[in-house]
Order: sequence, then C-alpha cells, then structure tokens
Amino acid sequence: MRSNGAPHHFLSFRLEVTAPMPAAAPHRWRRSAVRAMLGAVATAWLLAGAAVLVARGWQDDLPDRVASHWDGQGVPDDTMSLGTFVLVDVVLVLALTLMFAGIGVAAGREASTRRTLAGVVVWSGGLGATLLLVTLGVQRGLTDPAQAELPGWLLAAVLLVPLLPAVVVAALVPADPPRPTTTPVPADAPRAELPHGTGTVWETRIGPGRGALVVAAGAAASAVVVAVAVGSWWLLVVPAALVALCAATLAFTVRVDASGLRVRSSLGRPQTLVPADEIVRADVVHVNPLGDFGGWGWRVGIDDGRVGVVLRTGDALLVERTGGRKLVVTLDDAAHAAGLLNSVADRARP
Repeated sequence: MRSNGAPHHFLSFRLEVTAPMPAAAPHRWRRSAVRAMLGAVATAWLLAGAAVLVARGWQDDLPDRVASHWDGQGVPDDTMSLGTFVLVDVVLVLALTLMFAGIGVAAGREASTRRTLAGVVVWSGGLGATLLLVTLGVQRGLTDPAQAELPGWLLAAVLLVPLLPAVVVAALVPADPPRPTTTPVPADAPRAELPHGTGTVWETRIGPGRGALVVAAGAAASAVVVAVAVGSWWLLVVPAALVALCAATLAFTVRVDASGLRVRSSLGRPQTLVPADEIVRADVVHVNPLGDFGGWGWRVGIDDGRVGVVLRTGDALLVERTGGRKLVVTLDDAAHAAGLLNSVADRARP
C-alpha cells in the first residue's frame, strides 16, 4: 500500500529492567538459638549422666531401698528402689531441660535471652545431678534408709552449686553481631528536640510497683518461715538469694544518649544496650506485667521473643530493633523517651 506522504509516527518503548538490590541477609537468630540450646542441653545431660554413673558405682554401698523424700525435720518419710529413684531423677532432668530449651528456641531472638535460657537449662541438669548425689551420698554405708540425715546446708548446696556451670555456659553464648540500618526512622514516629553538643540526653531510675514488691516480699518471707520451721538456718540462703535477685531485676537505670539506649540493673547485671543505628523506631505502649509477660522484672515474651523490663502496669517504652527484636521498658515518661530515641536514631543515620 502506498503512503499518502503523511509522516508516520511510531511510539517507541524501552523497557529497562533493573536488578533488585539484594536484601540484607536476615539475622539467623533461630540458628543461633538452636546452637545455644543444644550446647546447654548437652552440658546439662553430661552433668546428669555423670551423676548417674557415680550412683551406679555406689550401688553396693546403699540400702536395698533408698530414702527418696524427707519431712520438714530432715527425717526420711518415703523410700523407693535405687533404679526407680534414678529414673525419676533422669525424667526430671529431661523434662526441665527440654522445656527450657524449647522456650529458648522459640523466643531466643536476643543474645540476653539465649544466655539466660542456656543458663537455666544447665542449672536444671546440675540440679538433678546434685540432688541425686547428695541424696544418695548421705545414705552410703547404711542398711536402713531411716537412719539417713539430710542437713540444711546440703539442701542449700543442691540449689546453689549448679549455678557455677550455669554461669559459665551462659557466658559462652555469643553476643548478637552488629546489625545497623540505613532505613530512615518512619515519619510518623514521635520526635523530641535534642540538645546540641551534649553526650547524655536523658536518664532516669525505675523501680518496682506495688504488685512486684508484694510478690517479692511474700516469696522471701515464705522462705524465711520454712527455714525457721524446719530449724535449718542454712535455708536462709534461699531468701537471701531472692533478695539479691530482686535487687538485680527490680531496679534499673535507663539512659538515652548519642549512642542509643542503655538499661542497666542497680547491680550492674543484667543490662542491655540498643545502639542508635539499630533502632527502627520507638513508641509508647500500655503494659500489664503479669498479663503480658507473666511477672515482673527482666522478662521475655514467649510469643514474639521481646525482652521486657517491666516493673509496673502502665505506659512503657517500646523500642523496635533490627532483626525483629523488641525491648519494652516501663517508664513514667515513656513518650518523652520514645521521642528522644527516634531523634537520636535520626542523627545516627548516614
């Protein structure tokens, strides 16, 4: 067909295919959690297994039936065969270690959580080991289990000695690697004006609410009553440990500065630092310690692995970090702290 001389117009399209930028590798926290829990479980079972081997070596030195339970005065009031007693101890260790390891795998987003759960797993195995050795050790050379005596200081040792391997294993769990972000803080996140040329921006101290104090005092008082009732002053180690635990987990200093957020116990441990370049955003949420975390103090949410420093019901600072991690801290002025942290995070962006 002949052209009529009119110019021909052609629409030209050029398709540009741009290769997507590689996404940042997600933090493989689950793999880290599994490794930490496997190491802890292996250590716990090694301790319990060694105790079982020692118990078998003592078999000829023990009564036909061994004392398996003592009353409040330290007098045996129940017996069972050695095999059954060892089996019960092993089942106890298996149940406790697998339960706590499962929690660690499910909620171990943070290194602090993995360390805590690894320590608890090892303590559980050590508890089973010391319980078995102490209970059978006081019966060696006896023909009648009713003659066995279990002094209070040995009961305290059963609880405290397993802390040694637990602390060692917890300390060996690696810290989280740095995971800075360059993504801007969302525009809808609250901000607060930062003073220029200053290091410390804001600092406050937080303490327990009424509910936490009542629970802590009740637990310590109950332990004292038990120690007095059985006439074993060694058991006062238990309330003393409870008081130390309360001091470590119910009083904190919260500090916001150019480096980010630091939450530190009055005893120095536990503590956590959220670097400014790892803060995704900070907001205010309402928290009920018992309903949301199952209690007061330094807690871990099993559903999403968030760490909580929750001492009372009310407003709390929620800090979202890279890697899907979250930190919740109950504060009187949570809104101001959230605004400061978002502004600090803005400054930390390149």
